[in-house]
Amino acid sequence: MKPRDILLALSVPLIWGLGFTLAKAALGQFPPILLMALRFSLTALVLVWFVRLPRGMMVRIALIALVSATIQYSLTFTGLVDLDVSSAIIVVQLEVPFALMLSAIFLKDRIGWRRAIGMVLAFGGVVLIAGEPRLRGDMLPVLLVASGAMTWSIGQVMIKTVHGVGGFALIAWVAVWAAPQLFVSSYLFEDGQAEALAAAGWLVWGVVIYLGLVMTAVGYGIWYRLLGLYRVNQVMPFLMLLPVTTMISGVLLLDETITAVTALGAVIVIAGVGFITIRSAENDSN
Repeated sequence: MKPRDILLALSVPLIWGLGFTLAKAALGQFPPILLMALRFSLTALVLVWFVRLPRGMMVRIALIALVSATIQYSLTFTGLVDLDVSSAIIVVQLEVPFALMLSAIFLKDRIGWRRAIGMVLAFGGVVLIAGEPRLRGDMLPVLLVASGAMTWSIGQVMIKTVHGVGGFALIAWVAVWAAPQLFVSSYLFEDGQAEALAAAGWLVWGVVIYLGLVMTAVGYGIWYRLLGLYRVNQVMPFLMLLPVTTMISGVLLLDETITAVTALGAVIVIAGVGFITIRSAENDSN
């Protein structure tokens, strides 16, 4: 990879990790689904003018938005309300073994022993974190975030069926569909939206701008550009830095503490994801 692209790849986990932490802070003001509705509304309003209409693909993209954005983010960020970002981001890493399982079921990909070890390690690390004394007895937030990771993986399998739509166009039109879906979901499952909007200060609106423009538009724009230039096995390992950047930003910005159990669970999960990623890289090189 070119040095410039390496720096861009390093920026992605930093952008996404900081966004995850800032979203946690904003959840003190906005209900989680409403926050995601505002995020995707801003992304759609900014990007939709610069991309072509994907004719013949709109129904499929609407379904992808429902699964990979509306349901996934509703589950993940509802769970985040009652979890530290340090714990939540580790559970989010289950996206990788979930995606592997789904690709084996629906795309007939071979798992192999090394990937199987990686999956066991990843799930084992999350189970370790879920057993922490501060989480014991309240497993719902962990289950919500894990369900969000599973839903994200389903969405990625669905995205593989979309052809002829560029990365920015896909982001834009997913946001166009996701925004109204999320507003409807917020209306059905949340309350206090009007009061939250009326009381929001400039700091929390700044977080919304970051989530919509930087985390989603810029972050995913960089990511899709790199995926278009390089093999997946060259860029995927950079995402292993996401738990690190999120945990550091959680400590610095939210005064969170990382317990020994969380740290050990993080190491085990990252090791498991590493096993899966390395195996995927070897397969792509053969």
